[in-house]
Amino acid sequence: MADLLTHILVPYVLLTPASWQFEWLTKRWIIIGMAGAAIPDLVKVGIVLDATVVESVLGLPFSYSPISSVGGVLCLAGAIAIFFESQRRRVFLLLLFGGLTSLVVDGLRVFADGRSGFWLYPFTWWRPPTPSLYVTSDIRVLIVAILISTVVFALDRWGLYKMAE
Repeated sequence: MADLLTHILVPYVLLTPASWQFEWLTKRWIIIGMAGAAIPDLVKVGIVLDATVVESVLGLPFSYSPISSVGGVLCLAGAIAIFFESQRRRVFLLLLFGGLTSLVVDGLRVFADGRSGFWLYPFTWWRPPTPSLYVTSDIRVLIVAILISTVVFALDRWGLYKMAE
């Protein structure tokens, strides 16, 4: 869960200061961007609903792995955006932004072979090298994300960012 919370806080930290410059970027849009960060983590549905069960229902080979890729984020962001009556493009782009930030943060973690996952699928099977900055279970990453988001929250809540102008 620390990994998911970190993924959700990163778009908050990026979109909230952006909202200080763009009037259209209100809190409701920031939340949609934060929700997009959870899209790649939907791969964890496999913990509850095994892929073999889905295979037997569909009668086709099935894997959750592509969800945690650029293609999976594009497809799911598009599928979710369809349910919005207006502002579909904005919803899609914010969901995509959140999902891509999640993939980038995942690309920085430690992998045994020094290469990140196949998150560029379906565009390429190339696995980019990873800087191996953290382990997924490292609580320090979550603590840093919470501290930075708390500072951003305080600046936003009390309008302290206006003092710097």
